[in-house]
Amino acid sequence: MLGMSRGSLRKCVDEARVEEAIRQAEGVTSGEIRVSVARFFWGDVEKAASKVFHRLGMEQTADRNSVLIFLVPSRKRFAILGDTGIHAKVGQDFWNDASACLSSQFHKGAYTEGLVEVIQMVGDRLATHFPSAGAKDRNELSDGVDFH
Repeated sequence: MLGMSRGSLRKCVDEARVEEAIRQAEGVTSGEIRVSVARFFWGDVEKAASKVFHRLGMEQTADRNSVLIFLVPSRKRFAILGDTGIHAKVGQDFWNDASACLSSQFHKGAYTEGLVEVIQMVGDRLATHFPSAGAKDRNELSDGVDFH
């Protein structure tokens, strides 16, 4: 499969469930979580994810505590990128665990379930290191799923 239509992408992922999971996770942290679903890309998945990370302005959060979950269903590939602030707190082992969780669900074709599970996992870890500032906390990035 060379690529997928936008409609097919939207059928792979329950957008409403994923966005609700993001809202719930971000409700207890000042951190930010974005999900991006791509039709296709050429080359390395990490490089493609890094380009999306910057296109979405994720490196501009105040505490550098944003996390991108980048998914390419047509290639059965994904990447999870944490900005410098969160990466310094959790280390590579956490990203490996999150990737293993996502991979397990994705191999079953359970994209939404995998995303929701990892969003909760990331949200819990963000809340530990970057708790919500309450009423002073602001949503720095959109909670919407980025389809491209």
